[in-house]
Amino acid sequence: MSGLLALLDDVAAIAKIAASSVDDVIGQAAKAGAKAAGAVIDDAAVSPKYVHGFSAERELPIVGRIALGSIKNKLIFLLPAGLLLSNLAPGLIAPLLMLGGGYLCYEGAEKVAHKLFPDAHHPDTVGLGPDDPAHLEEEKIAGAIKTDFILSAEIMTIALAAIPASSLVQEAVTLAIVAIGITIAVYGSVALIVKADDLGLLMSVSGRLRATRAAGRGIVRGMPGFLIGLTWVGTAAMLWVGGSIVVHGMEELGAGWLGHHIHDWAVAVGHLVPQAGAAVEWTAKAAMDGVFGLALGLALIPVAAWAIVPAWSAVSGLFARARG
Repeated sequence: MSGLLALLDDVAAIAKIAASSVDDVIGQAAKAGAKAAGAVIDDAAVSPKYVHGFSAERELPIVGRIALGSIKNKLIFLLPAGLLLSNLAPGLIAPLLMLGGGYLCYEGAEKVAHKLFPDAHHPDTVGLGPDDPAHLEEEKIAGAIKTDFILSAEIMTIALAAIPASSLVQEAVTLAIVAIGITIAVYGSVALIVKADDLGLLMSVSGRLRATRAAGRGIVRGMPGFLIGLTWVGTAAMLWVGGSIVVHGMEELGAGWLGHHIHDWAVAVGHLVPQAGAAVEWTAKAAMDGVFGLALGLALIPVAAWAIVPAWSAVSGLFARARG
């Protein structure tokens, strides 16, 4: 009997340790996901455009295929790469984060520049006629998954940097939870957004109550403005997160002068409103990070146009000729 009781005690102790580990993993995943919130907001804001122009019955299948591609990006490619990086070359995490932050700044600044100086054409649809919807759908999905790969890489790197030192298995499980949770949150939200107008139309036509029909009409009328607002929120989030990542990376690499100035200025602004000092200080810091992100992004636009894009096109052409 004493041996059985000792065994039960051991089992209970193991169960407590396991439960504690599960709690640790879930807690770390939640914190890591929160750190990546800015990139997540951008991902959710960018994705609805990929179903624009398709019939209503194709919207959810397209979102589903993009979500599946996002899961593959995160779990098959980015998670193993992130673990190797964390355990074999942790010093590269900060520079890679800064590269990702610079890309977010570039993307955000490009959207601002496009709004101020709209282009004469839209490259997403050049060369694709209206009589070829299947090919257009494949092109849109492929483009969305490529964009998702870059955003997912940023999300996973931010999450990896936020995870405290732990075992390889615990890091892997935490990153997997972050990857799956964020993908469900992003593309679940996208699915709701792209079908909201259909729901509103159904409510306005088939609702039994006058309030239901009125709410449906309100949804239909409000969705265009909501999508525009979501785009601007995503752009602001990109500039804020990208700018803050680069500033923080500069501090880690020994160039902390900009971060110190931003901190001091934000504290000074917070002191102007002592009743809400912390909130005002945070808002001021986020705004200054965003302004820096916009300036950096605008500076990167000509670099991308004159150097990175031609170089990438040349390399892609070489690989295409080699395969041919």
